[in-house]
Amino acid sequence: MRATIALLALSLAACGFQLRGTASLPFESLYLPNATGGMALELKRNIQSGTATRVVDDAKSAQALLQFTEEARFKEILSLTAGGRVREFRLVYRVRFLVSDGKGGVFLPLSTVALSREVTYDDADVLAKESEEQLLFREMQIDMVQQIMRRIAAARSPDADAAAR
Repeated sequence: MRATIALLALSLAACGFQLRGTASLPFESLYLPNATGGMALELKRNIQSGTATRVVDDAKSAQALLQFTEEARFKEILSLTAGGRVREFRLVYRVRFLVSDGKGGVFLPLSTVALSREVTYDDADVLAKESEEQLLFREMQIDMVQQIMRRIAAARSPDADAAAR
């Protein structure tokens, strides 16, 4: 039994597996306007709990500014029944953002992250389907925050870009 456990531990170590750990952002302080609800609040919580970066309340004291230019949630009809009733929807959540230094330098140019989920619809279960839709949008928001965090972590300092030229 011990040999099996030891063999399993060695095989995991040999494949390069390691825990993800905390994200390292290319700046020490970040200003998030309107971080009082929704996407911005969730992102603020993730940055404060998972990185060494501070979220500040004043844009002038921040090394970087995160600006959301679009945050849209909508649903599209995918299919209809023979009677003309909706059978399937596609839920779409799209966010456009950029990260700058506030002085003309850009950490991350204007980026778009779009997620979609397909959901069936039934007139007999209207309340349940509305709850499912809200739950799916909430899960998409959590996924969106993780994708934005990864993009910000991969961003380069405007000073590093200028030095590379």
